[in-house]
Amino acid sequence: MEIALTIAFLLMILAGTVFWIAMLIDCAKNEPSTSSDKIVWIVVIVFTHILGALVYYFAQRRPRRFAAHRANLERWRMANAIRP
Repeated sequence: MEIALTIAFLLMILAGTVFWIAMLIDCAKNEPSTSSDKIVWIVVIVFTHILGALVYYFAQRRPRRFAAHRANLERWRMANAIRP
């Protein structure tokens, strides 16, 4: 039982670290460089680890993903519209 808990704990730590790295890479690649926002987000993610990665995910990445999805959906609707 103790080994199972240890393995579960290690897997949670691994998943959190992978998520943290993924958000750090996403921020470095996808945040616009027009202002100091990119640097601020990278500093926040680096120094607050998983908490900063979660805040970045819900504040920046998720809204950006949904906006891109809406734009693609509108493009699809325009391309497939039935024209009279």
